[in-house]
Amino acid sequence: MEKKFKQEPTDIIKIVLFGPESTGKTTISEQLARHYHTVWVPEYAREYLQNKWNNERKTCEPHDLLPIAEGQMRLENSLAKKATDVLICDTDLLETKVYSEAYYVGHCDPTLEKYALQNTYDLYLLTNIDVPWVGDDLRDKPNERERMFIYFKETLEKYNRNFITLTGDKKTRLNTAIEHIDKLLSK
Repeated sequence: MEKKFKQEPTDIIKIVLFGPESTGKTTISEQLARHYHTVWVPEYAREYLQNKWNNERKTCEPHDLLPIAEGQMRLENSLAKKATDVLICDTDLLETKVYSEAYYVGHCDPTLEKYALQNTYDLYLLTNIDVPWVGDDLRDKPNERERMFIYFKETLEKYNRNFITLTGDKKTRLNTAIEHIDKLLSK
């Protein structure tokens, strides 16, 4: 059962976009995938929760987190087989863990937590809140961006993840990300 939350072995470099809602993660993911002629892993939670909203007019509940984590890892493992030298991930299970704790009073399902901490990535790109917030059916915390950014950053520090912070406009963020990914590729 738990195997569905685990990364399959691969030699490619894995990059994760990480940060609060509406901070440009998907935009940068798409740009980086184009730049490196590779694939990117979309955020499965968006599809899952948009369907839930459309069908039930309900938002995320604690029992949704394991199906979201399973879907995310299924996508990641599948797309890793199609990637070139690098795989760009719009999110990971550690981000799901952060949202679980933020929304459900510090609670995170033990299985989700185990694999959020066990799965590994070569570099996290922490997206700053210096871009305008754009609302949609799923985004709901425009006034908590600073608090959430700090929580995301502290999580990366707490678990000793290799990360850089992306700030500035789209071009600046993209160039910063490319500079750091190129360093990984040259090793």
